[in-house]
Amino acid sequence: MGTVTIGVSIAVPEPHGSLLQERRAGFGDAAASGIPTHVTLLPPTEVDDSALPAIEAHLVEVAAAGRPFPMRLCGTGTFRPLSPVVYVQVVEGAEACTWLQKQVRDASGPVARELQFPYHPHVTVAHGIDDEAMDRAYEELSEYEAEWPCTGFALYEQGADGVWRRMRDFTFGGAVVPPQAGAPTERDGTLRAR
Repeated sequence: MGTVTIGVSIAVPEPHGSLLQERRAGFGDAAASGIPTHVTLLPPTEVDDSALPAIEAHLVEVAAAGRPFPMRLCGTGTFRPLSPVVYVQVVEGAEACTWLQKQVRDASGPVARELQFPYHPHVTVAHGIDDEAMDRAYEELSEYEAEWPCTGFALYEQGADGVWRRMRDFTFGGAVVPPQAGAPTERDGTLRAR
């Protein structure tokens, strides 16, 4: 029995994903080529490979309870000096991401875990590089914008080569119906008949 390192993320779709990955590499972040552009729901977590079927079953349940939502990225932020990260901000969809990551890490589930820092949905564009390059990433992407309908998330596994690979997609169980202006919102993120 061995262990594997997994993560759960919302993939940033094309053309945005490749563009941000190329920009991250261009800022000198050597890890960029092995990390698909994403919004993390479960950070890198080491698990027994025998636990994968239970984890996948749990993620199917989480996805079934979720519903599609609009995602919008706009501008940059940073976790410096606490953590050497520059990111593109999630300005729409953050509440849904927060709900999802809580469900993924549910205390009764197979990947229950505490986080090192409070959860803050974001798209990393520079990590652990020199300050000048971090400043450049912050400035050059300050007016970056992208949006798409988020319809699910994916399970990733980190290979021995350090590269993250998508193992399986999980599609939300809700119908693709955008929220109506003035309509009450579903705060808990669960599916409800319209």
